[in-house]
Amino acid sequence: MYVLNLTYNAPLDRIDAALPEHAAWLDEQYAAGIFLASGRKVPRTGGVILADGPDRATVEALVETDPLWRDGLASYEVTEFLPTRAAAALSAYRVQL
Repeated sequence: MYVLNLTYNAPLDRIDAALPEHAAWLDEQYAAGIFLASGRKVPRTGGVILADGPDRATVEALVETDPLWRDGLASYEVTEFLPTRAAAALSAYRVQL
């Protein structure tokens, strides 16, 4: 599982103008079963995505297709983790070490 930490690199008016294309990209990843949750940071300096990709290289390549990243409006930090505990709704993603 991966935590994708987005940080905005542009003023919010530029981010807001790009959000429809970014939202369509998010919808594609949800439909593909890769994204589990996403949303804005508070304060609004970026966003966070919880993803379940097949491997790190695939997730990193996917990040590069985000219009916000592609257009230099946001940068990403990708953190892989092993969910050894999870709420019932996410129990299918638990791993045993």
